[in-house]
Amino acid sequence: MRRLMCVAVMAGLLAGCGEPKLDGSSQQVFKDSAAKVAANLPEDKRKQFASDVMALAFQGLDLAQVLQGKKTAEDVSADMLVALNGKTAQQISDEANRVRAARAERERQQALAEIQELAEKQKKSEAAKTELARFEVSKSRFYQETNKYGFGTEPIIEITVKNATDSAVARAYFKGTIASPGRSVPWLVDTFNYSIRGGLEPGEAQSWKLAPNQFSDWGKVDPPKDAIFTVTVERLDGADGKPLFDAGAFTERDATRLATLQEKYTR
Repeated sequence: MRRLMCVAVMAGLLAGCGEPKLDGSSQQVFKDSAAKVAANLPEDKRKQFASDVMALAFQGLDLAQVLQGKKTAEDVSADMLVALNGKTAQQISDEANRVRAARAERERQQALAEIQELAEKQKKSEAAKTELARFEVSKSRFYQETNKYGFGTEPIIEITVKNATDSAVARAYFKGTIASPGRSVPWLVDTFNYSIRGGLEPGEAQSWKLAPNQFSDWGKVDPPKDAIFTVTVERLDGADGKPLFDAGAFTERDATRLATLQEKYTR
């Protein structure tokens, strides 16, 4: 039995000796040995071999150490040669596949965590929209009037609101749209906000006359007489200055990112 085992081991060693291996003793020797390994492969597998070598060469690259000056390009090159030294094409392939699989799993886990984060953000945004609808805008007007110096005009926003939420509001953020019936493109879509002196307690209503910066887009727009000014509430801050409800926290970019990740990782 021992004799048979020895014969089998020797046969395996002899078979392995004939298979070309990478030699990392120097840059030039490595290039020559890599060429020999590739030449020993079927032509359709040579590109994959090169890709596998690159995958292993870069998987141990620590850019942080290079940028911090802890490692030089020569150090990185030497590390690569040591890591690849003595490996056959099959060993390179097997290890590269393990590296790719491990990276793919890390990416999947990171993507799932991001999906959960974005989904929670979306959920909070939807809940915020429900609450923001309770901060009612019953009147909204936009026009240009002669400024206090008697020459030129300045933009004016008149708005009446009622706080039907359960919280006091110190600042309100709005999106205003100036559009004409039958036109698909508005004359202006822009945001504005107002810090409410004394706040607005639940159940209270106020009317405001606001004057946006005349040099902003509000001051440049000159809509026709049939244009209608509509206002939506985007965010409300509480008495402590922190957001109570924020519909804009989940952006269009977030929505696109969530849909892309879900399509790739959860279908």
